[in-house]
Amino acid sequence: MASLLRSTVLRSVATKRISAAVPRQQALRSFSSTRPSYEGLNSLHTFTEEEEMLREAVKRFAVDVVGPKVREMDENESMDPAIIKGLFEQGLMGIETSVDHGGSESSFTSAIIAIEELAKIDPSVSVMCDVHNTLVNTIFRKYASKAQQDQYLPQLSESKLGSFCLSEPASGSDAFALQTRATKKDDHWVLSGSKMWITNSKEAEIFLVFATVDPSLGYKGITCFVVDKEMGVEIAKKEQKLGIRASSTCTVNFDDVRVPLDNVIGGVGKGYKIAIEILNEGRIGIAGQMLGLAQGAFDKAVPYTYQRKQFGKPVGEFQGMAFQMAEVAVQIEAARLLTYNAARRKEEGKEFTKEAAMAKYYASVVAQKAAGSAIEWAGGVGFTRETGIEKYWRDSKIGAIYEGTSNIQLNTIAKFIQKQYS
Repeated sequence: MASLLRSTVLRSVATKRISAAVPRQQALRSFSSTRPSYEGLNSLHTFTEEEEMLREAVKRFAVDVVGPKVREMDENESMDPAIIKGLFEQGLMGIETSVDHGGSESSFTSAIIAIEELAKIDPSVSVMCDVHNTLVNTIFRKYASKAQQDQYLPQLSESKLGSFCLSEPASGSDAFALQTRATKKDDHWVLSGSKMWITNSKEAEIFLVFATVDPSLGYKGITCFVVDKEMGVEIAKKEQKLGIRASSTCTVNFDDVRVPLDNVIGGVGKGYKIAIEILNEGRIGIAGQMLGLAQGAFDKAVPYTYQRKQFGKPVGEFQGMAFQMAEVAVQIEAARLLTYNAARRKEEGKEFTKEAAMAKYYASVVAQKAAGSAIEWAGGVGFTRETGIEKYWRDSKIGAIYEGTSNIQLNTIAKFIQKQYS
C-alpha cells in the first residue's frame, strides 16, 4: 500500500512539474500519451479465428443437414442415425479432446459455440452433442487414467456416443441419494441397480455410471465406472416427453453387470467429487443450449412480423410488439454474456461455479420467455407445428429441470451471496 501511494504521489508531482514547465497543449499531449493500453482486453464477443471458423461450420451443418430433418425426428421421437454420424464426421464429438486421441483439441468456448449453434436449429441434437462433450469426454480427459484415455477417447471422438448415468428414481436434485450398488468380486465389479432420465442412452455405447461401493460411507462411497454396452447394459423404458423428443431419455438397468476392476475412473470413492465438478461445467453447456434455443425462436418469428400486415402495416412495426421484441433481444444478449463469461472463466482457471449457475438459470428463463413470445408474435401460425416455432417452447421447458433445477441454481447463487456478505 505504501508503495502504491508513493507511486501515486510521484505521478502527481511529475504532472505538476510538466504543467509548470511546458505550454498547455504540450502538457495535454504528454498526459494523453500516458493513458493505459487496452490491448488484450477484449469484449465477450471476441473469438479466436478457430472459434469463428467453428461457428460458421456448425451453423452450415445445422442449417443444411439437421434443419430438413427436425420435424420428422420430433414427430418420430427418434434421432436420425445420419445426424449422429454427421456430428462425428464434422469433428463435433471430440471438440476439446486432444488430436492424439482423434479430437479437435479446441477450447471449451468452442464446445459452447457448437452447442449454441446446433440449438438454434434443434435443441435435441444440441443436447446430445453437449452431454457427450461437456460431461462424458471431460470426465475421461480430467479423471481417467492414461490407459483409459487411450482406450476410450478415440472411440468417443470418432464413432461411439457416450452417456452420463447419475440420476435414479429416488435421487433427482439429491443426486447422491443413489442406490445403484457396485460390489467387488474377485477380479471384477458387479453393478446392480437402475438409472432414470438418462440422455443419449438409446444410442450410446459407452456409459459412465455412478454407483456406491458401500452405502454406509455416504457420498464417500460413490464411485464412477466406465461400462461398455456389450457388458450387459439394458436400455429399458424410453420416456415420451413434452420437448427435445428426438433426444433419447431412458431408464437404464444394470442387472449384475460385470465390470473389470480397471474400469473405475478417478479411484474408488471419488465419484462424488467428479460429478460435482463436472456438473458445474455441464451447466454452462445447458446455458449454451438454452441461449441457442432462444435465439433460434427469435430468428424464426421476428421476420414473420415484418411480413404479416394488419391495419395497413407490418405487425412488427406496432409499438406494443416492437417493444416486446426489443425487450427479449436485450434478455437474449444478457444470457449470451453470462454464458460466454462463465465459459471464459472456466478456460482461464478461475472460479466459475456461481457464474455457471447464473448462466444456466437465466438462459433457461430467457429461453422460455423468448420461445413463448415467438409463438404469440406469429399468432395462429406460431401455434401450428408446421412452422416449428412451437417446438422451441416445448424444448425450452427442460432447461429449468435438467443438470440442476432452477431452484438448485438459485440456491447455489444464494450461498455465494451469503458467503460474501455475512
